[in-house]
Amino acid sequence: MTIGFFDSGLGGLTVLSEALRKLPHEDYIYMADTLHVPYGPKSKDDVQSYILEAIEMLMQYHIDALVIACNTATSIAVAELRDMYAIPIIGMEPAVKPAVEMNRATGKRVLVLATQLTLQQEKYYALVSRVDEQGIVDSLPLPELVQFCEALQFDKRMITEYFRSKLAPYNLNDYGIVVLGCTHYPFYADLLREMLPPHIGIVDGSAGTVRRLAAMLHRYGIAESQGNGSVKLLCTSGDQAYVNKMRTALDLLAGNTIYT
Repeated sequence: MTIGFFDSGLGGLTVLSEALRKLPHEDYIYMADTLHVPYGPKSKDDVQSYILEAIEMLMQYHIDALVIACNTATSIAVAELRDMYAIPIIGMEPAVKPAVEMNRATGKRVLVLATQLTLQQEKYYALVSRVDEQGIVDSLPLPELVQFCEALQFDKRMITEYFRSKLAPYNLNDYGIVVLGCTHYPFYADLLREMLPPHIGIVDGSAGTVRRLAAMLHRYGIAESQGNGSVKLLCTSGDQAYVNKMRTALDLLAGNTIYT
């Protein structure tokens, strides 16, 4: 059985890395939409058309299940994709619900970091409205972080200064959880953890997404677990240099030797 993963660029590799740890006996094909990365600054209609075109390419590889490893792509296109294809399709959303539940008794706030396009979507507003009864969720767009990740920019001093400038308006003593609401952002989770006060936890949606994937595979009776964890990396532009970059990023995630 082969599971497809899709993202605009490198970010979804953080989810794929989690799947390789939790479901090591499946095979994977990862597609990055390098023709249009990043999605964040683009219009919803344009991004939706890009996603549908890229998934059509990915479907030619006869995948048995699909993970939309991108919060923005999920919010914009997952409903349409489920109407178009009969295979199991798992999307992502910022881990606001578990963050709110963890903070409910502490009186602390939740800070969601995501792309501007994700934060503007009705799906995100509906999610926050549904789970944030106490009004403790704040949202902060970090569009530059996607660009840093796509450039494999892991200079510790520069990224730390970036985080400090973006977080400067916030009294971090008021917060108990930071949500990484873009799959590119976990590349910087360890660095963010170093600079945040120790009482602040960090959550992202990767673990929950992989749990839903495993449950869906069993529900559909397609969890054969006869693969060997092979990974085929593809991109919509066919750029071999970018494929090599994806391999480097996946190796970095596996080895956790990122910062310079």
